[in-house]
Amino acid sequence: MPSWGSCAMQRFEGERTFALPPAELWPKLSDAAFLARCVPDATPKGEPERDRAQYTVRPGFSFARGTLDVTMEILERREPETARFRLTSKGIGSSSVVESALTLVPLDAGTKVNWNAEVTQLGGLLKMVPAGLIRGAAQKVIDDVWDGIAKQLASPLAG
Repeated sequence: MPSWGSCAMQRFEGERTFALPPAELWPKLSDAAFLARCVPDATPKGEPERDRAQYTVRPGFSFARGTLDVTMEILERREPETARFRLTSKGIGSSSVVESALTLVPLDAGTKVNWNAEVTQLGGLLKMVPAGLIRGAAQKVIDDVWDGIAKQLASPLAG
């Protein structure tokens, strides 16, 4: 039996490793403008800033049509080890709020990033989607964004 509407407060976590040391990686991972550039197929709205970026995305899952307007806000920074942020998205008949935190740990010459994300609110039609479907779609989006971050960091224009 699917669990309807129980997606709020779903938690995701994992880790990623990067060749950059924390002192070089942290400024990027705590910059909303940089992170917004890492979201695949995102269209920026206005001028992204270090503390706040807005963009539009077309969700890649069947239960959410149209586009989503997303606002990313940096909530807290502690250089060079942590950053917390909130993603608020709104679309036709749907909305969500996700809060996320990153912790950077030195690892040899690079950095291990421990991350977690928690869906704190789901609104509209998203409340009707089974939790497992939301979880699968969210995990794909998370993986795509981390891949986008790795690609941006590897780019000679990543500055």
